[in-house]
Amino acid sequence: MAPYSKPEAVLKQAEGLVSVGQMHAALQSLTEMFSSKRFRSAPLASLEPIMLRFIELCVDMRKGRTAKEGLMQYKNIAQNSSVASIEVVINRFIKLADAKVQEAQEKAEKAVALTDVDDLEASETPESILLGAVSGDQSKDRTDRALVTPWLKFLWESYRTALETLKNNARLESIYQQIAQQAFRFCLKHQRKVEFRRLCETLRLHLANVAKYAHQTHSINLSDPDTLQRHLDTRFAQLNASVELELWQEAFRSVEDVHNLLTMAKKAPRPAMMANYYEKLTRIFLMSGNALYHAAAWSRYYAIVTAMGGKSEEELSRLAGQVLVSALAVPVGSQGEESVAEEGRGKTARLTALLGLTKTPTRTGLLKDALARNVLKLSPQSVKELYNILEVTFDPHSLCSSVEPLLKALPSDSTYALYIPLLQRALLSRLLSQLSQVYSTINVSTLLELAAPIRDLGLEDTKVYDDEQIEAYVMGCARRGELNVRVDHAEGTITFVDNPFAGIEDPSSSMSMVTSGAVQPSTSEFVRMRLSSLASCLHNSLTTLYPPASLSEEEQQASFAALVAAAQAERKALQLRRAIVARRRELLSELSVRKEKEEASRRAELSRLEKEKESRKAMEDLRKKEVERARREIENIRNEEARKLAQSLKEKGTLKVDIDDMENISTDNLMRLQVEQLAKEKKELSERMRIAAKRLDHVERAYRKEERPMLAKDYELQQESDKDAFEAAQKSRLEAHRLAYQRDMETKKRLARMMSDYQVKKQEVMSKQKEEFQRRQELAQKKIAEEKAKRRATILNQREEERLRLEEEERIEREKEEEEQRQEAERIAEEERRLAEEEAERAQLEAKKREEEEARAAAVRKREEERAAAMEQVRRQQQREEEALERQRARAAERSKPAAPTAAPAPVRAPVSTETWRRSAAAPPPASPRPRAATPPRSESPAPVPKYRPGALGGGWRAREAAKKESDLGGTATPRAASPAPKAPAAAPALAPAPAKEEPSKEDGFQTVEKKPVWRPRRGRF
Repeated sequence: MAPYSKPEAVLKQAEGLVSVGQMHAALQSLTEMFSSKRFRSAPLASLEPIMLRFIELCVDMRKGRTAKEGLMQYKNIAQNSSVASIEVVINRFIKLADAKVQEAQEKAEKAVALTDVDDLEASETPESILLGAVSGDQSKDRTDRALVTPWLKFLWESYRTALETLKNNARLESIYQQIAQQAFRFCLKHQRKVEFRRLCETLRLHLANVAKYAHQTHSINLSDPDTLQRHLDTRFAQLNASVELELWQEAFRSVEDVHNLLTMAKKAPRPAMMANYYEKLTRIFLMSGNALYHAAAWSRYYAIVTAMGGKSEEELSRLAGQVLVSALAVPVGSQGEESVAEEGRGKTARLTALLGLTKTPTRTGLLKDALARNVLKLSPQSVKELYNILEVTFDPHSLCSSVEPLLKALPSDSTYALYIPLLQRALLSRLLSQLSQVYSTINVSTLLELAAPIRDLGLEDTKVYDDEQIEAYVMGCARRGELNVRVDHAEGTITFVDNPFAGIEDPSSSMSMVTSGAVQPSTSEFVRMRLSSLASCLHNSLTTLYPPASLSEEEQQASFAALVAAAQAERKALQLRRAIVARRRELLSELSVRKEKEEASRRAELSRLEKEKESRKAMEDLRKKEVERARREIENIRNEEARKLAQSLKEKGTLKVDIDDMENISTDNLMRLQVEQLAKEKKELSERMRIAAKRLDHVERAYRKEERPMLAKDYELQQESDKDAFEAAQKSRLEAHRLAYQRDMETKKRLARMMSDYQVKKQEVMSKQKEEFQRRQELAQKKIAEEKAKRRATILNQREEERLRLEEEERIEREKEEEEQRQEAERIAEEERRLAEEEAERAQLEAKKREEEEARAAAVRKREEERAAAMEQVRRQQQREEEALERQRARAAERSKPAAPTAAPAPVRAPVSTETWRRSAAAPPPASPRPRAATPPRSESPAPVPKYRPGALGGGWRAREAAKKESDLGGTATPRAASPAPKAPAAAPALAPAPAKEEPSKEDGFQTVEKKPVWRPRRGRF
């Protein structure tokens, strides 16, 4: 294997080989790259150009198998990362092959058009006549076979290769369906019916293998609505193509494929798709001659078309007439009750399922359905008259004669022309049905006379019913159970058998043709319905003799209400039962789908294991067989070589062996025996040659000794004979020359008389040829001049058209530019207007914002003024309290002066509770000048209550002891105040902590009122 190279280098090398004409070498280099293991790790961006070039070389050289291998390799690499790249390569492959086919067709047409004809007067040459007699083909057919057919075959192989490459892969499903529809169009374009059948079989095989490859990574899931819809579209395209190619069996198989896919769909398909489905079914059933299911298909198609709407009155009228005529064309009694009871069997069940019906259709049911859909009113007048004659009136004597003009008028419309043979059969069945209801026995001649108007209508594509065919039709109806008759050929009569117990003895012998639209009941029906008729009569008699008592209005209303309630209850129960049944059906369907999936996966796994086991066993057997075969081949080769050697030696006579005993003699033994025999024979030969040479030497010496005296005499005789022979030859040669000269002179004299005539004829011929040459030369010159003039006029016209086109383009471009400028100006104006509006809105917003800010600033000023007023009020209140405290202190000092006039004022103990021993007993400090009022805390952030600290009020236990000693020495005790004095404002700065930092005011429109400090005793507080 060649060393791995970069993809770009391989592509460049291939391009170089193609440029020098070595296409095989270029293709081989690209193929070797695909076989490399490192090919899988190369990036797709560099592999796609190589793949496209590889495809082009394969198409140019018609290497379909090589292209298939390359596409498979590329699909395995690109399917996980770039599906679009695979689509590009496949489409390129198909496009190149199609282009080659078109090119070949053009070459074939040119080859047929430019065929050289030597003789313009002769329509065919001898060679063409002989070739046409041998091959039977025309020259175009032979040219197509030589030029077009190989490329057509290659294009077909390209489609098959593409489908095989893209099959059973969910990621490549869309391109797969696209290629399949292109293949359908190929078969339609070239009328390839055999290839179309093979294509349909291939698609069915791929669809059948979906469950087989369900375990793969990118397997197809038919439960996906999009995937199923793509398959349905492809099958409908297949159905349309098969109908256009008139492959009716393949069309029926396509219908079955479509029906199988429709049963798998979870949602209903599009109405247009189903209309196409039923329309194709009508053509298939019509070609097969099945009038009943043809009419049923038309009924389904009409129901869908009327539900869709969108049809004109003329189209609806034609369609309604076709539906009614197809129902009337069904023979009377072609589907009896027994056939309906056996609808689950065989072909009938399949056809019923294809139409989506729950039971087998009947002629009566189809007509009732058509009348319920208002088909009779929309049908043409001729179809209405045909319906009245066949279904309304009862006159077997004038039935055929009344219908004859209608049947002759119907073919004027191509829509109804195909129904004439079916209507003839339907008329025969209707005639026999009406005759069986009126007569028990009828002459054959009378029947033929009544059916004479419709036996031969004298129209194209209509059947001529002779006497034997009518009799065969009657016996066919009897065999199918549609009519119970006996034919007496001796008397020439037909007897309609009406056995009253026929339905009991033989249920299959019921006459559906008679019971369909009977005027009077038959004997068997009379016997069967006798008891029921008697019971009805007795019931009516009792009702007349003993009429039931009439109910009162209240009882009637009560009974009616009970009936309504019962009906409602039954309706609810029915709805509940339907819901339960529907839910059970859904659960069963889900369970069945789950079971099918599990079963499919289990079968796939089992099949995979079995296949692996079989493959391993097959490989082992193959290996053993290969070893055994190699051993036998070696042994056979050795035996064959020994046998050939022995045979050759035996033929040469150098070996004396028996070929039958060759199994015991090897090649080495043969060679040894051959060498021994050759040595022995050589020795014997040399001995014989020595003896023979000695004998020959003695004989030759004796001969020469005897002939020596006779040589001189023999030489003289030889000279004399040679001289006589030479003289005779000279004499004969001279005589021959003289006679030839005389003949030539006589010929010259005879031809000399014709020389003048020859010269005249030569001049005449030369002059005629010269005149013909001059005439043709003048015609050629004239034709050349005309062609030049035409060419000159064409060029001028083209230039003028080009000038007009350029002017028109310039005008359009100019108008376009003007329109763009106008739009640009409008856009600019609109932009300016929008900017102006935005500026105005911005100005309004700014003004509004300024107003709000001014209002907010006014509110802030107002709050500040209120706060300043509150602070002023607090300051005045504090000042009044300080003044009151000073006056109280002055009064206390005045009261303490008479008790100790000479002693110093003792400190007054502050009132201390029994619980708080840490409070100082020292007297309050002397009055000091009134301090400046402290600024009260802001209303937004009230100051916290200060925590008690020991020694904060001054003194301690030492101060208390000193005060006690002083009082003992003085003899008097300072009376304790009843209650502690209010807290001095001057001490507030010492006791209270620094005011907290002012919080930013919140612009919420509210003012926080400060909490005034209130004194509370500490006694009893913990």
